[in-house]
Amino acid sequence: MSRVGSRCRRLVVSALLASLFGIGSLVVAQSDKDKEGATDQASQSPQAQGAKEVDPLKRPITEKQKRENAKSLKQELSKTYKKWLDEDVRWIISDEERAAFKQLSNDEERDQFIEGFWQRRDPTPDTVENEFKEEHYRRIEYANEHFPAGIPGWKADRGRIYIMYGPADEVESHPSGGTYERPMDEGGGSTSTYPFETWRYRYLEGIGQEVIIEFVDTCMCGDYHMTMDRSEKDALLYTPNAGLTMYEQMGMANKADRFSRGGLERLGNGPFSMNDQTKQFDRLEQYAKLQKPPQVKFKDLEEVVSHKISVNLMPFDVRADFVRVTGDTVLVPVTIQIKNRDITFQNKDGVQHGLVNIFGRVTTLTGRIAQTFEDTVQADEPAELLPKVVENSKIYWKALPLRPGRYRFDIVVKDVNGDRVGTWSRGIVVPEYNEDKLANSSLIVADVMEPVAAKNVGTGNFVIGTTKVRPRVPSSDGKPVVFKRNQKLNFWMQVYNLGTDQKTHKPSATVEYNVFNAATNKAVIHTVESTDQMGNLGDQVTLGKSLSAGNLDPGVYRIQIKVNDNISKQSVDPTATFAVE
Repeated sequence: MSRVGSRCRRLVVSALLASLFGIGSLVVAQSDKDKEGATDQASQSPQAQGAKEVDPLKRPITEKQKRENAKSLKQELSKTYKKWLDEDVRWIISDEERAAFKQLSNDEERDQFIEGFWQRRDPTPDTVENEFKEEHYRRIEYANEHFPAGIPGWKADRGRIYIMYGPADEVESHPSGGTYERPMDEGGGSTSTYPFETWRYRYLEGIGQEVIIEFVDTCMCGDYHMTMDRSEKDALLYTPNAGLTMYEQMGMANKADRFSRGGLERLGNGPFSMNDQTKQFDRLEQYAKLQKPPQVKFKDLEEVVSHKISVNLMPFDVRADFVRVTGDTVLVPVTIQIKNRDITFQNKDGVQHGLVNIFGRVTTLTGRIAQTFEDTVQADEPAELLPKVVENSKIYWKALPLRPGRYRFDIVVKDVNGDRVGTWSRGIVVPEYNEDKLANSSLIVADVMEPVAAKNVGTGNFVIGTTKVRPRVPSSDGKPVVFKRNQKLNFWMQVYNLGTDQKTHKPSATVEYNVFNAATNKAVIHTVESTDQMGNLGDQVTLGKSLSAGNLDPGVYRIQIKVNDNISKQSVDPTATFAVE
């Protein structure tokens, strides 16, 4: 009977699809085994002795049944869109988007809307992955795991804030409440509290800096709710002469005064003042902003997609490298190269002056600002020498400490004298250097590489650790960096997490330097070194090699530095391309 039931279910589904999509006839594939089983059962049934069983495929479907089937399928599909609107994006969809979605008349329009919804928030539209969407659903899953309180975690206040703004920069948690020493901005003194948490965000776009959000569990049941009133966590709030503030202890304030301020901000350093009132409005404004969905990020990308015609652009090239600082911090040196020919010079007293303003911003997937920088690059050349240096470049360098993860880099360059503006936007992944995995920094091809004085270690332009390394920046059209035959080629790289021998407590690895001719793929230079020859080393090694470009014929080359760890049996082999002319 199970085979017959399964077959019937398939037939019903087929008939339902036929009624919905106007298919005149459907052919349902059936295995020989199923056919034989059905035939055997039919021959053994009493009906086989008499009347012939009617084929369900040929059984007519009434108009009423068609309407009921269509209604059932429509209800099932509508649940999917309702869940997306009321659960998946409930906290991040704007009121305008919600209203627009509700006005859509068919599923095709709804699918297009959902696709556009995520595209507007995609920090890296030039890649297949939508990191914002992936991060959003990861947050929902995290909220459901960590913030449930009789309701799903995504519905709770902590879950809502986490989904909207991500993990806080700092969390102060008091899961059991108890004795609490108030800070002075809350009036000082000691009291006892309900369980509460304070989340601090350094910056939230559209809300401000140093955003502090407090959650209180007054029922002591795990249901933390967001509050504006910092005294709500005070378990002794309504107990006479208990949990007094410092001013109340000194008789300069009365506990009853706390209840005369509209229930918004009952604590302060002293008697009610205009300053306290200002803070009330600030907290009320912040609370109101936190109720709204985050601003739609990257609207500029939408403009770029809609209007692809750009006029009077300022061209420049950008390079980003990665160097480990600590286990959870990576130094990201950003190098910006601007050709002299693209800078507008003005003659002043026989000197040609050029001025370029640079602004950069690094944001997380949710649009939170991680780093910003703003500088001016000045180019001064004697008037008679300007034609000779027009093909030279001005180099700007900025080192940014970042945590591993995905970021969006936006850089704007403005030619002040010529009033031209250029932009550069990319999604960049800052790598994570796990302690148990052999890894390397960026392989930097540089035109300057030299040690720095002890007092300048780690400071100054192009300084990484104890070495000044000025990278060559490849052009945006994909062409490799170019060296003249009278110049010196420099290669710099760091290697991390080399294994150490248990007896000698030293690493054991070989380093191969290979330079290949890109046209023939043949090695023109090959040298091998061992860490045994490099002196006293730890698990981190800095490699630096110099080569005269005059030793190479004109052409395009590829440098490969291969490190083989003899202890962990791991290897890395980064490459870089350059040209000699």
